[in-house]
Amino acid sequence: MAQQIIEGELIFEFPDNWLVSKYDDWTFYRKHFQKQLQGQKAVDIIAIEPKNQCLWMIEVKDYRANRRTKPCDLINEVVVKIIDSLSGLWAAKINATIPAERELAIAAAKCKQLRVILHLEQPQKYSKLFPKVIDPANASVRLRKSIRAIDPHAKVYNQYNTPKHLWHVRSKLH
Repeated sequence: MAQQIIEGELIFEFPDNWLVSKYDDWTFYRKHFQKQLQGQKAVDIIAIEPKNQCLWMIEVKDYRANRRTKPCDLINEVVVKIIDSLSGLWAAKINATIPAERELAIAAAKCKQLRVILHLEQPQKYSKLFPKVIDPANASVRLRKSIRAIDPHAKVYNQYNTPKHLWHVRSKLH
């Protein structure tokens, strides 16, 4: 049985031997890091792939049912979340009081690779009510340029192009 993480209307299924967590739900992030530093952001999911000792930081954006209303640029928003999450993980490895959170932060710090994924769902058919937020190819290039020092190979995935050897994504409705 795969490990499941539900983010909005999407179900992410990871291999059993991976360490996975909804980082933005961590007690350390919500009650300490975000609260004390006033407004720090967080990625949705962190996943550690043991075979390649790789930390995957996944930000999920689903605009199929709700349009984007934030005035800031999507890629800039993701970059801030990545940077804030990295600092939050580092602090959690030292200061988290919940053992599972501390252990996952310690495991993340030991990883040899760091990969960033923007999981972006957009309407199949665009309209004035549900416009295309960003061209996925353009988003991928801009994301890689923006965080080149963190992950020069950052990717933009959706439920149809996520490599199956990594994890599976499906809508809750299916």
